[in-house]
Amino acid sequence: MDIGSLPDIESHRDLHIWIIENLKLVPVPEGAYGNFFEEHCYIVLHVPQSLRATQGTPKDLHYWIGKKADAEAQGAAGTFVQHLHETLGNATVQHREVQAHESDCFCSYFRPGVIYRKGGLASALKHVETNMYNIRRLLRIKGRKHVSATEVQLSWESFNKDDIFLLDLGKVMIQWNGPKSSISEKARALALTYSLQDRERAGRAQIGVVEDEAKASSLMEIMETVLGRRLGSLYAAIPSRSINQLQKARVHLYHIYQKDKDLVIQELATRLLTQDLLHEEECYILDHGGCKIYVWQGRRSNHQEKTISFSQAQGFIQAKGYPTYTNVEVLNQGAESAAFKQLFRTWSEEQHRSKNLGLIRKLNQVKLDVVKLHSQPELAAQLRMVDDGSGKVEVWCIQDLGRQPVDPKLHGQLCAGNCYLVLYTYQRMGHIQYVLYLWQGHQATKQEIAALNGNAEELDLMYHGALVQVHVTMGNEPPHFFAIFQGQMVVFQGSTQHSGKGQPASATRLFHVQGTDNYNSRTMEVPARASALNSSDIFLLDTASICYVWFGKGCSGDQREMARRVVTVISENEEDKETVLEGQEPPHFWEALGGRAPYPSNKSLPEDVSGFQPRLFECSSQHDHLVLMEVVFFSQEDLDKYDVMLLDAWQEIFLWLGEAATRQKEQAVAWGQEYLKTHPAGRSQATPIVLVKQGHEPPTFTGWFLTWDPYKWTESENNQSYRELVEGSLEIVSAVAEITVEVNNFRLPRWPSNSRRGSLAPQAHKGPQDKSEKELELGPKAGGSSTSISTSTSTNSYHSSPGPMVNGYLSRKQLMYQAAKDLPEGVDPAQKEVGARDPRHSLPQPQHT
Repeated sequence: MDIGSLPDIESHRDLHIWIIENLKLVPVPEGAYGNFFEEHCYIVLHVPQSLRATQGTPKDLHYWIGKKADAEAQGAAGTFVQHLHETLGNATVQHREVQAHESDCFCSYFRPGVIYRKGGLASALKHVETNMYNIRRLLRIKGRKHVSATEVQLSWESFNKDDIFLLDLGKVMIQWNGPKSSISEKARALALTYSLQDRERAGRAQIGVVEDEAKASSLMEIMETVLGRRLGSLYAAIPSRSINQLQKARVHLYHIYQKDKDLVIQELATRLLTQDLLHEEECYILDHGGCKIYVWQGRRSNHQEKTISFSQAQGFIQAKGYPTYTNVEVLNQGAESAAFKQLFRTWSEEQHRSKNLGLIRKLNQVKLDVVKLHSQPELAAQLRMVDDGSGKVEVWCIQDLGRQPVDPKLHGQLCAGNCYLVLYTYQRMGHIQYVLYLWQGHQATKQEIAALNGNAEELDLMYHGALVQVHVTMGNEPPHFFAIFQGQMVVFQGSTQHSGKGQPASATRLFHVQGTDNYNSRTMEVPARASALNSSDIFLLDTASICYVWFGKGCSGDQREMARRVVTVISENEEDKETVLEGQEPPHFWEALGGRAPYPSNKSLPEDVSGFQPRLFECSSQHDHLVLMEVVFFSQEDLDKYDVMLLDAWQEIFLWLGEAATRQKEQAVAWGQEYLKTHPAGRSQATPIVLVKQGHEPPTFTGWFLTWDPYKWTESENNQSYRELVEGSLEIVSAVAEITVEVNNFRLPRWPSNSRRGSLAPQAHKGPQDKSEKELELGPKAGGSSTSISTSTSTNSYHSSPGPMVNGYLSRKQLMYQAAKDLPEGVDPAQKEVGARDPRHSLPQPQHT
């Protein structure tokens, strides 16, 4: 095995792929990216080129194992990966991938899908030949967001009701849609078909779609010409194994080390995991619900253990009885992936913590700069602000299952026993935008919460679906919600009828004032007892005769200013207010609280989210449980009109509904709640859930994408429906006779080796054997023989021969697409159309025995 010279890595490219051939590392041409031969192993390197990719952003190094790759090739791939990793440095995440069970990270590189090809790649052949028309193969296309196409036997026996199949005849490509396949699956399969047309046929192949066999008789005639008549009915596909979120909620952390010649695995902790469990001198295995195994290596851990990390992981997989295809990810301290970090309750990084504090300071600096927020959506997303909160505000309180308008004088005064709708209207780039907050009090009943959602839907219909709906739970309001009420949001205990008297009266009430500006200030009513105080904050004690403004010793000047502004909401009479400093309280103050009692002095710090990165998932359901498929390195192109996508920005989650998925609004919110409930890091159930519809995305959503085209959804070429694409595909009726003749004239390239005959379909319902399929697609292996096959029809049977079958010579169209080396003798490559008309330029007639 030659490992003396590792390949050069071009700095301007983000993706590099090599194939292991004859135990050597051979680069794959870019045009063939996404094609994988099952008898080989590959190495895939991803180097982030994004403008947002920082110097510390890890690279991803994968080694891919074909299902028929031998042990020697697998060993070579592992060795090459190890040497590449040493060259690239510790800021590289290593992955082990097995055919048909690849990680979401791996699949995210290949749009619109991965193609598994039969057999191996002979050294003398190209990985993929462009303009290759002499081809005949059947591909089974599966998957939702991550699509794969697998070569299967050219026979009706390969078909089923659930999947999609592509009959590729070179000049003609026929997509057959299973009757139980979804419209999103059909659309994504068609995108892959068009991609093959562009990449392998230079856009010149014709495409036909069989949506309903009874209405596609001409296409079915071509299919039956190739496959014979179908006998019997189709069967249902075997359901694929999907890992739901309930299974992914289980995480276990193990300490691994070598003791003599034995591998010792010691369980340390289970959900919830904390970052301080990882020590830089050790190596650990994190088992994520049995669906993925992470190996974490401390920066000061043993070098020898690092070199055998994959074998340690495979030993663990074997000991646990997990499938051999289980994904493995090896990471070094300081270069952890986003998925790994989110398995821990908190994750902090020094280099990002200062950045997080800078964002908090930046919020104060740009709080009046609406133009900057609108022109820089990435800033709006990080600050969670669509604007400065100066737009139009309307508030309704849910009462008797209906909505009652709230007097503008009472805006910002909320009760824990009620639910509220807050409609915010603002302008962005000359367009009117809407945000509807669904605020839910802690003491609200299930009936009130259901009425809140129902009334929100009524409002959304009134505004023709243009409302961005934000589900907010009391105590977890986003900054923009505070800004709407200019720092004067007060939450009272109990409920009220909002009859115009403000809040209901009570003898003694205690309010906790938190925040330093309009974007983080809230005032919450707490139990009126001394133990509720805190030296770091400010409290308002409202009694029947006076309102005390209590300043704790640790409060700041900004906190005091916000308290002076909000006290007018609690007590309108200026003469009834008294400022009290901690330690100088009058006796009446303590009497009103029921006497002195110990209270804390610690300052509550905002959650450190510096170590978390946004992640995008496609949502679906299986057996009533949420199933997520991640799109890594996501972009706007990953949002499809048939999708329900979940964008996890950690402090809030977005549910994006494609135009064709808007009926799933209620289900989408339930998926968001299930996601939070089952998250391994124990996420708060009160995390805001934002419902966004296609074409109405706020900057707080679009800012998480590297680029965003606001006109993408309105441009006709980018908004074609699946029906329109189908209608624009091959109109086959008038061309069926010509195409059928060309199918019968089918001829593969002639390889310089001895030909031999073989049956393509001895019976009408049977297809070729694996070997002839392999030769059809790949040609001969180095040193092997080949078969050139074409067909002629007789009664329900097909025969193969080394030459064409129509009058013994090539038609003009066939000859026009022949490479120069494959032309018959006497044909001038510069005047192929002349030779095509000359019956003297013919191939040998088939010799039947």
